[in-house]
Amino acid sequence: MSFGYGHAPAPEADLTIDARRLFRNRCDDPAMRHATGLDADVRDHVMATPGIGSTIAAAIHYAIGLASCGLDCTIAAGCAGGRRRSVVLAAEIARGLRDCGVAVQLTHRDVHSPVIQA
Repeated sequence: MSFGYGHAPAPEADLTIDARRLFRNRCDDPAMRHATGLDADVRDHVMATPGIGSTIAAAIHYAIGLASCGLDCTIAAGCAGGRRRSVVLAAEIARGLRDCGVAVQLTHRDVHSPVIQA
């Protein structure tokens, strides 16, 4: 699940990734302010952030470990507005899990919420 801390409290999850300080935010470019992590150029921008690949891999590893024991888990990725960084993180984690044969339900809680004004 992706979400924005600026819209509501973080959802209950087994693992929560806070992307507010760690990963590049595409809203720094005024032309991209209303784009989301569902847009390819935003995805590419976020994925170019150092450390994001290893963060995604660690979350996938965590979920696969639980799945191998027959356990379900919720992974929540949050950023300020829930429209860019968290969306990319959640989508990439979901993709990686599906590639490993793990059933995934992906939700973007705030991707269509209003842009948080800085």
